Amino acid sequence: MTCGRGRPDRRPRLAHPRPGGRTRRTADQTQEAGPPARPRRRRRSRYRAEHTSGLPRLPAGIRGRDPYAGFDDQALDSVVRHLDTLVTAPAGSTEEYSNLGYALLGAALVAATRTPYEELLHRHLLDPLGITDVAADPPSDRRLCHRGLFGRPRRPWTMTGAILPAGGLWATPRATARLVTDLLVDRRLGEPAPAWQKAGHLLWHNGATRDASIFAGAAPQGWILVHRLSGESAATDKLALGTLRAFIEP
Repeated sequence: MTCGRGRPDRRPRLAHPRPGGRTRRTADQTQEAGPPARPRRRRRSRYRAEHTSGLPRLPAGIRGRDPYAGFDDQALDSVVRHLDTLVTAPAGSTEEYSNLGYALLGAALVAATRTPYEELLHRHLLDPLGITDVAADPPSDRRLCHRGLFGRPRRPWTMTGAILPAGGLWATPRATARLVTDLLVDRRLGEPAPAWQKAGHLLWHNGATRDASIFAGAAPQGWILVHRLSGESAATDKLALGTLRAFIEP
């Protein structure tokens, strides 16, 4: 857990806050990279970034012990061909987070720039902020994973395919805290992207998988980052909000 008013330092192991609830920060800040979009396409991208696209939360067929393993570029192309049939509400009318929406945003960036997503992320977000401990596929000895009954690390989900922009990146807690302070507190890249959720003056985001969950947020009085090796996202959210409230309202 990290909480404060200033900036963090240090280099711990990489943790993996991946999708399952509401997640992923890093995709959101790169959404305007690449050539200018046409007005209609720009509106669609904005809806997806703001969680109002009307798309379902998950692509069809996401299930099992490694649910995203089969969701590759070919699977995403199949989704795109039938996208109009998947919409559950008119774009811009309701707010519902969609991992599918963020996979599509990432794919649009890659197609428009002909550049791999991870390279775009470093070029437009991480390198300008001087943040290095973020990767799609870090060495196993740098990964912080939940351990099973006999102490062995549980195998993480496969997130390096088309779902990568929706939350497949690994980062050290320190690097993630730097993202929170640089983007939400110091605002080194300008106003926060519309992907951040709002609750009064609090900007926040969360996410969870089977074995991990995270909550990040910032208000004018302070900021918070909580990562747990537990998929119980509601408990992580409660811990983060309670800690932040105690910190800013002693």
